[in-house]
Amino acid sequence: MANVPVQRMSNLMAKTLRDDPADAEVLSHKLLVRAGYVRRTAAGVWTWLPLGKRVLANVERIVREEMDAIGAQEVLLPALLPREPYDATGRWDEYGPELFRLQDRKGGDYLLGPTHEEIFTLIVKDQATSYKDLPVILYQIQTKFRDEARPRAGILRGREFLMKDSYSFDLEDEGLAQSYALHRQAYQRIFERLGLDYRICAATAGAMGGSKSEEFLAPAAAGEDTFADCPNCDFAANTEAITYELAPVDGSGVAAAEEIPTPDTPTIETLAASLGVPASATLKNLLVKVDGEIVAVGVPGDREVDMGKVEAHFAPAAVELVTADDFAGRADLVRGYVGPQGLEKVTYIADPRVAPGTAWITGANKEHTHAKNVVAGRDFEVDAYVDVVVVQEGDPCPKCGTGLKLDRAIEIGHIFQLGRKYADALKLDVLGQQGKPVRVTMGSYGVGVSRAVAALAEQTADEQGLCWPREVAPADVHVVAAGKALQTELALDVAEKLAAAGLRVLCDDRPGVSPGVKFTDAELIGVPQILVAGRRSAEGVLELKDRKTGEREELTVDEAIARLVN
Repeated sequence: MANVPVQRMSNLMAKTLRDDPADAEVLSHKLLVRAGYVRRTAAGVWTWLPLGKRVLANVERIVREEMDAIGAQEVLLPALLPREPYDATGRWDEYGPELFRLQDRKGGDYLLGPTHEEIFTLIVKDQATSYKDLPVILYQIQTKFRDEARPRAGILRGREFLMKDSYSFDLEDEGLAQSYALHRQAYQRIFERLGLDYRICAATAGAMGGSKSEEFLAPAAAGEDTFADCPNCDFAANTEAITYELAPVDGSGVAAAEEIPTPDTPTIETLAASLGVPASATLKNLLVKVDGEIVAVGVPGDREVDMGKVEAHFAPAAVELVTADDFAGRADLVRGYVGPQGLEKVTYIADPRVAPGTAWITGANKEHTHAKNVVAGRDFEVDAYVDVVVVQEGDPCPKCGTGLKLDRAIEIGHIFQLGRKYADALKLDVLGQQGKPVRVTMGSYGVGVSRAVAALAEQTADEQGLCWPREVAPADVHVVAAGKALQTELALDVAEKLAAAGLRVLCDDRPGVSPGVKFTDAELIGVPQILVAGRRSAEGVLELKDRKTGEREELTVDEAIARLVN
């Protein structure tokens, strides 16, 4: 590979900032803007400046190398896509308002692709006709679009982002499992090479569909996902994917249900205080509307309902909370005093903690009245058990029972065994060995390329600024001319020698900029090695600083070059 010319900061299209952007909330947003890596173009839309583009390209390179290593073939699909394939799979409507929809001048419907399952399926349908053409893995690294309601956190949650998405096509489920395993291993190599701390967690499929699904999560305070980690076993899962077995108990000895007066106790807190019982002894019943029909959701009174889980259970149906108007004309629905017993034409779902045989204090469907000794399976029936509570720190591990630990994380990768959802919708068949059509099975696999840059910034930055791992850094060494003509001449000479030896070099040769500002910028930009031509330049002595550890040593020019090259 040809040597990369020295990048002089005197002509670099990037200006560092002393202060954080006013709208920045998370560390990566602040530092990537301040260090001159990115600039905001519009809400959720970002421009990558030269330093940022270098880091982004390095992440792309690593992803591409590991995908090629498992035999995947790279293609490039359009971002502007026709409506019809997404109608066929139902995702034109299922995606909801996050899908960018537009029309051409003739009134034809199009979208900006959030993912490309449909289009990849159609490519294989066009190109593969026989079992001899499979298995195959195709991938692309391309810009995706999602109309986020509240773009935030800089490049972590934008409306336009760079993603690697790949798709496997196999004849049998066993082949899909092998393709899935190949991607899982490739992702581990990718994130290890990137220098990311990550966890592999069980996950839900969401709008993608399919069966098995796992996320690769990078622990970070700025993360929007919460995952649970068991300190005793290998269990790890996104909290949205944690499920518990239903464990019925013997409720035969519980006395008959009995109504009790409870004036002015419309909330769990006021009810528990009035009766002198823990909130966990009460049954909370949240009312929602699913495509306009009222559904009750039952959970223990000391737990909160995770609306994301409720929405996932009923997807693609629309879920919303009831309003005061929904109680009008419904004698069985008394606001603040709803109980599952006696509900009319209301679907009742409950968390597994409301197991058959468990007894509760709950609403009696009368003003200022509750009922005690209300037993699940005896006094009311549950139409479906669904894990719908918000997981809490200390909840038992589903695998071993140890209390779970919770942490925030950034989703950097997601792998799915899609099965035949898209092949069925788009009729993807090939001619099998027996001369009959065989329906193809698929996997879908994503890496957030631009998001990985933000995750790295979140995990590796310190008080001084960014601190990139060498393989993704915009340069191998940042040479600083900390003085006037003599220092600048030496810095440029050393920079050229380092570049000739194959290193990527950033050289701060800016005239009229004080050494203090240059040192501060070097720390902020975060190149792994900082080489300073300073006070001992006349002696041919430089100072080499490790950006991560802060260790410094003085070296001659030849020693510094040898150290950095080797």
